[in-house]
Amino acid sequence: MRSSIGAVLLGLTMLLPGLGASAQVAYPTKPVSLLIAFPPGGPSDVLSRIVGKKLDQLLGQPFIMDNRPGAGGNIAAEAAALAPADGHTLLMGNNSILATNAALYKKINFDPERDFAPISLVGSQANILVVNPNVPAKTMAELIALLRANPGKFNYASSGHGAAAHLAAELFKTEAKVNIVHVPYKGATPALTDVMAGHVHMMFATAASVVPHIKSGKVRALAVTPIKRTAIFPELATIDELGLKGFDATTWHGLVAPAKTPRDIVVRLNEATVEALNDRAVRKSLSDLGVDIVGNTPEEFAAYIKAEIPKWTKIVQASGAKLD
Repeated sequence: MRSSIGAVLLGLTMLLPGLGASAQVAYPTKPVSLLIAFPPGGPSDVLSRIVGKKLDQLLGQPFIMDNRPGAGGNIAAEAAALAPADGHTLLMGNNSILATNAALYKKINFDPERDFAPISLVGSQANILVVNPNVPAKTMAELIALLRANPGKFNYASSGHGAAAHLAAELFKTEAKVNIVHVPYKGATPALTDVMAGHVHMMFATAASVVPHIKSGKVRALAVTPIKRTAIFPELATIDELGLKGFDATTWHGLVAPAKTPRDIVVRLNEATVEALNDRAVRKSLSDLGVDIVGNTPEEFAAYIKAEIPKWTKIVQASGAKLD
């Protein structure tokens, strides 16, 4: 009898490492709230729902989409920063929330590095530099020469002060050493409409929104803003390739959890997110949105955020953009 008990105890001891591993993968134990900082139907919302639906399947609990728009994403970000650090509240962050808002707004109630635990960069959406067909420049080099010869005489549209299109153009102004006038709109659609109509000369527009108009000839595409060419328009060269080395201005999205979320939960979420992003149906849906899929480690995503903050802080300060 004693030997039998001993054998059972030995067997349990040998199973302990496995029991520990099982405890780690038991997460989540209830539905997960995924905070989205923008209204339903927008790029961030649609992307979150595609990824969240797959995470439902992989992790065995519902991922509830919780839209909390306002203040450029700060409302959702603050709620996520203050949520319990148990992995059951996540945020689909983006470049505004995690890289530019600290410089744009007079006060935000969270720190993009201190208050979040990065999980994975999901992907990026390229911007495309487009001009009205009447602008006498067929290449980016010709456009830069034209702008330098006519300082302050050409303008560019954006979806608003501090928006990705605005800051991409400000980065272009700095790197190309040109003077172009900002014309802000209340949204990307009216901005692009006026570029097509010829009321504004140029714009940095998201790839998904502008590719059909490029193909129809309503605008002329000169370059894309990421370091690497984008899958949605692979034949178009990058601004970096065309001479402005290191130029990189994309709209990116990534999952973060509240700071102090246990490491094993962050790792489990990262593994599930990367697996979701490698799913064929997910990749097709995201690619159709113009998303260049990433899926990296928490450490890589943290380093990316850390590098983005000073870059965009400098651009925001140079542009003079400020939001209350």
